[in-house]
Amino acid sequence: MKVEQISIFIENKSGRLAEITRILGEAGINIRALSLADTSDFGILRLIVNDGARANTVLKEHGFTVNMTEVVAVEVPDRPGGLSAILQALDGAAINVEYMYAFVERCGGNAIIIFRFDETDKAISTLKSQNFNMLEGSRLYSL
Repeated sequence: MKVEQISIFIENKSGRLAEITRILGEAGINIRALSLADTSDFGILRLIVNDGARANTVLKEHGFTVNMTEVVAVEVPDRPGGLSAILQALDGAAINVEYMYAFVERCGGNAIIIFRFDETDKAISTLKSQNFNMLEGSRLYSL
């Protein structure tokens, strides 16, 4: 149920994001989901890609600082309160959400949210026990 994510530390200056996407595109790597958080000096670009190992290698070859982490992709009912139900279940188990971002799928009635938890295995167990659907990485990488 865990999904591989790459995090890239980038300077907050013009052209750096374009450079990363060019490098990945030239390597044949498809970005499936992304999140960008920044400060005045640097940013953290988080990506779900179709080939995380290759992305890690090519970005490091171009001098970027890259970290691999595990996240969880959860289908969220696309209706009022859908996300709240998931967050309530996690809160009831005292699991902290470190960050989250949306994944856009081409079709389907549910939204997909990418979560990073402080206790990933406990979060997966909690979500399974509450019958929430988590997606395998292989499904995300190939959509």
